Amino acid sequence: MRRILVTLITACSLAMSFGAAQAADPTRGGALQSLLWPEPPGIMAGQFLQSPALLVSTKMFESLLMYDFELQPKAHLAESWKISPDGRTYSFKLREDVKWHDGKPFTADDVVFTFAEYLIEVHPRMKIVFQDVQVAKVDDYNVEFRLKEPFGPLIRSFGIGTEIVPAHLYKGTDFRKNPNNAKPVGTGPFKFKEWRRGEYLHLTKNESYWRKGLPYLDEIYYRLVPDAASRAIAIESQQLHVGTQNDLELLDVNRLSKMPFIEVTTKGWEWGSPIVWLEMNHRRKPFDDKRFRKAVMHALDRNFIRDTVFQTYAKVATGPVHSSSPFYEPNVPAYDFDPAKAEALLDEMGLKRGANGVRTSIKLLGLPYGEMWNRAAEYTRQALRQVGVEVTLEPSDAAGWSDRTRNWDFDMTMYFLTTLSDPALGVSRTFMSDNRRQGVLFTNHSGYANPKVDELFQQAAREIDEAKRKQLYSEVQKILVDDVAVAWLVELVWPTVYNKKVHNLVIDSSGPNSTFAETWIAK
Repeated sequence: MRRILVTLITACSLAMSFGAAQAADPTRGGALQSLLWPEPPGIMAGQFLQSPALLVSTKMFESLLMYDFELQPKAHLAESWKISPDGRTYSFKLREDVKWHDGKPFTADDVVFTFAEYLIEVHPRMKIVFQDVQVAKVDDYNVEFRLKEPFGPLIRSFGIGTEIVPAHLYKGTDFRKNPNNAKPVGTGPFKFKEWRRGEYLHLTKNESYWRKGLPYLDEIYYRLVPDAASRAIAIESQQLHVGTQNDLELLDVNRLSKMPFIEVTTKGWEWGSPIVWLEMNHRRKPFDDKRFRKAVMHALDRNFIRDTVFQTYAKVATGPVHSSSPFYEPNVPAYDFDPAKAEALLDEMGLKRGANGVRTSIKLLGLPYGEMWNRAAEYTRQALRQVGVEVTLEPSDAAGWSDRTRNWDFDMTMYFLTTLSDPALGVSRTFMSDNRRQGVLFTNHSGYANPKVDELFQQAAREIDEAKRKQLYSEVQKILVDDVAVAWLVELVWPTVYNKKVHNLVIDSSGPNSTFAETWIAK
């Protein structure tokens, strides 16, 4: 650990002071030093959607729109937009002063390519949203999205995860094998400089950024520190500025929050509404039996998971739609912590305890994002053992977890996913039967299929009357929860921990996934 900390001290400029003084105006220059854990398998926009990958890629790539804390759209690469009265045509006027990091101009060709070709192939959620949308170039700086039927959530579909990629570097290539994936070229305020595996990712200021006078920072370092205690020490000793999501153990967050130079906020995740669940492979026994899935739910004390594993930075989840959503339905089947009911369901299935007390054995692929997730997996193992289900924990790294999950190579896997601002954008992708896409992450990995669920999701996406949409989504939530399509655990409330010298870190619903163009460090 001492070598890691010495390296960090050497890398940080001596000019980076961390006193309590406040600057009246933004200070230019300096290097933002951020934690990043675990190390992402890649950072190319659209292809790598894991949380640590997004934290980096959103500084290099930009989307047409951004969204404020109330999820209202704000102009970005699109300077204006309008929606036709019938809701079937979305017209975007693009900025004319934007250049890619290699100096080429950003035009409508890039937007059309991104939405009509690139995202359809590589992005699981965007395939559902845009596969039936015609994206047309009107001229070099005007684009139209033409729909066969109205789709109300579309206006909330142009933010994180839909960053525009350069057509001149990707069109006609194998997107996943394109050499530019290793050295991404975007339009954002920061350019890729270096990735030293196991140590850091380094981004530098885009001197030709289209937002004049920005960014304030000269560079960003994302430091890869494997040991959780060392990550906390790096924040506490003021060597690093920022930690978020899986960077810090929540026990450490509570301790760090009491320090006078530390700020902690849970804002900036409004766009995501993340939920944690256990994904069960319905293709395999005993997960193909709804009674087993219900037994898993009754065997788990989700209040304990909320309070002990996630240190109250969570809320017990009741189903697939986040409780902050206007489409949330609270009146769904409830699964109280009731081990006796779990055992009765397992008995009913014919899974009787053997001489060793074991009814059946399964494997759990843990989420390799830190000790918090290890504790969640270990608690799951212990809780299921109490009802006679022997669980073998399978460790992995981030790349291995992604590969196995997207290729359906698991019994059960720990999982969390952003459910986004509308069920049509972030919820349906997990349960629609036509989104069972082996090899593509964040799709329907479980193999769940219910024609009625498919029909309801499709109707709700097409419906423009909000009251009718809510009714449709209420019905689909009741079915999914009764089926226990997955084992919902908790809704996450991510804390972002940062030194008070850092300003404008969380300015909208993207939080630490924003561009950081306006972020600055007081001297």
